[in-house]
Amino acid sequence: MSEHTDALATALRQASDVISRVRPEQAALPTPCGSWKVRALVNHVVDEVGQFAAVTDGGERDHRGSDLLGDDWTAAFDASAEALLEAWSRPDALNRTHRLPFGEVPAAWAIEQHLTEIAIHTWDIAKATGQPTELDPAVGAVAMRWAQENLLPQYRGDEASGAHIGSEIPVPPDAPLYDRLAAFGGRNPR
Repeated sequence: MSEHTDALATALRQASDVISRVRPEQAALPTPCGSWKVRALVNHVVDEVGQFAAVTDGGERDHRGSDLLGDDWTAAFDASAEALLEAWSRPDALNRTHRLPFGEVPAAWAIEQHLTEIAIHTWDIAKATGQPTELDPAVGAVAMRWAQENLLPQYRGDEASGAHIGSEIPVPPDAPLYDRLAAFGGRNPR
């Protein structure tokens, strides 16, 4: 499973790079991710990565809810990313099931879910702030495969219905990989 942790590390690095290039005046820009502005989305990503670390360490999800970013968004993200990679490096992490609100899942499923959420949100932040959106192709390929296997229609809907994933947006099959991933994740890549 070292290829899984290597791919996750790459996804985290690319997220950190994108976050590090967000300018302060971009904090209130809208994002392709529903009703979140850039700052709120980065805060969500920092929180989610911290939640992933807690669950990977055998704990429970416990959203901290408040502002986790402070004045240095990159440092806040990097601290959560380091905790997640440390959790995945523990001897038992790759061999045990992970408890999530809907049940237990194998480690391979969990690590790819982490990678997919990070990859899609990295695209969201890059798109919202005018950065390049064609990111690491290996990460994108893993995320796209996981999304196609797991983001099934019954888990999709609009925010008003309480769904976390929008309906797939049609794009040409030859669209760039991350545009296809974003569209599959309910974002309009145009």
